Amino acid sequence: MTDTLVDANVLIDVLHEDHDWAFWSQRQLREGRRRGQLLINPIVYAEVSCGYASQRLVDRALSPAIFRREALPWDAAFAAGHAFLSYRQAGGTRRSPLPDFYIGAHADLGGYVLLTRDPARYRRYFPLLRIVSPDTDP
Repeated sequence: MTDTLVDANVLIDVLHEDHDWAFWSQRQLREGRRRGQLLINPIVYAEVSCGYASQRLVDRALSPAIFRREALPWDAAFAAGHAFLSYRQAGGTRRSPLPDFYIGAHADLGGYVLLTRDPARYRRYFPLLRIVSPDTDP
C-alpha cells in the first residue's frame, strides 16, 4: 500500500466544485484511497481553511475519517529550506513559495505519493518524488 499526501489545490477543486478540475480531482482521491491512506499536513489544512468561516466547517470538510493528519517532520523543514535556497539561486522570484517546498519535502521524506495539479516545482526540486498530476494521469 502507498499513502498519498494531497495538495491543497486538489482538495479545493473538490470542496468548491471547480468546473474544470473537480471530476479529475475526485477520481484521483478515490484512487489514492484505494492505494492507501490520504494524508494532509498543517500547511495543506491552512491553505484549505481560507475558504471556510470556522474551524468546525474545515474539520467537517477535511474529516479525519478520510484524511489522516500528519505533523510536519523536522527533516522536511531542512529539505524544504534547501530546496527553496536552490530555487532562489536558480533565479526563482517568488518570495514565499516555501509552503510548496515543505509539502514536497514532507511527501518525499515520508515515501508518499504526492497528488497535485501543480507538479513542475515539485518535480524540479524533488526529482525522486512520485507524483500524480494531470500530466501523469489525465
